Amino acid sequence: MSPRPLEIAELASLLPPKARLIGVDLGAKTIGLALSDVERRIASPLLTIARTKFAADARQLIAQIEEFDVFALIVGMPLNMEGTDGPRSQSTRAFLRNLSQLSPIPTAFWDERFSTAAVQRSLIANDVSRARRAEVVDKMAAAYILQGALDRLAGIATRGG
Repeated sequence: MSPRPLEIAELASLLPPKARLIGVDLGAKTIGLALSDVERRIASPLLTIARTKFAADARQLIAQIEEFDVFALIVGMPLNMEGTDGPRSQSTRAFLRNLSQLSPIPTAFWDERFSTAAVQRSLIANDVSRARRAEVVDKMAAAYILQGALDRLAGIATRGG
């Protein structure tokens, strides 16, 4: 049986004092990745993987996990506006079930309902061209997702829950 995704509070209890996390924005055409610093304070956009087949996508993700000695993944969960699962969230769960067969890395979900829209608004406000926005939006959305989780993890550490 594959390991289930953790709640953020469960992940917080497992984290060593210094360990990197990767944020994942799993889209139909691309996978945006972001990386935290070892103290888990700042999320930085890392790269965008053009999706092909699951095996190739998983290989590229696992290569990043290994290269940066990542402890866990924070995966954006694309819930419907009312908070329910839809086809995209089911696809995300299936991807992680399959990934868990190849890598034992812990994963936690983070609500990503507004991440891409927020990043798009920020890029437009900063006068970033449409072409450049298309290049960076996925990895920036992953950073937005990861930063939200990092802030929550910091709150759990500070308040003890």
